[in-house]
Order: sequence, then C-alpha cells, then structure tokens
Amino acid sequence: MSTCNFNINFSGSAEEILAKAKSAVESQGGSFIGDTLAGNFNVSLMSNTVSGTYLVAGNQLQLTIIEKPIFVPCNAIESYLVKKLS
Repeated sequence: MSTCNFNINFSGSAEEILAKAKSAVESQGGSFIGDTLAGNFNVSLMSNTVSGTYLVAGNQLQLTIIEKPIFVPCNAIESYLVKKLS
C-alpha cells in the first residue's frame, strides 16, 4: 500500500487548524493525538481505516496518510481535508 503525502497551507494559528482537524476526525468516531508540532490520527471510512501523521511547519500542515482503502485515491483524501480545514 502506498502512502499519500500532501501539504495544506493555513492562515491563523496552529492551534486553530489542529482544532478543526481534531473536530473533523473525532466527529467521524476517530482519534486525533498530538500537539502543535506533530501527531497522528485514524478514522474509519466505509469499514476501512484511514490513518496518518501530521507535522506543523510554519503555516503549513504536512500530512502523511499511512493507511487507506485501496479504492480511495490520495487526491480524494486531500480534497476532503482541504474542504474540512478551510
């Protein structure tokens, strides 16, 4: 299984973007663990797991998706996250 790597630029503070990310993940029954520098998350999607890690570098959220359903392309995950975090 291949990983997905993408960056999401944000304005405001790391606390604000991570609060949005945590809310989005936890609203789907997932877990979001970390701080304003780095962490990890996982959530179920159609009975499959999506999990990954994040790093905050300035005003950029660097995401690595480690596990995802094979039928879900990386760009679909990226589009979903950009929409939820904007």
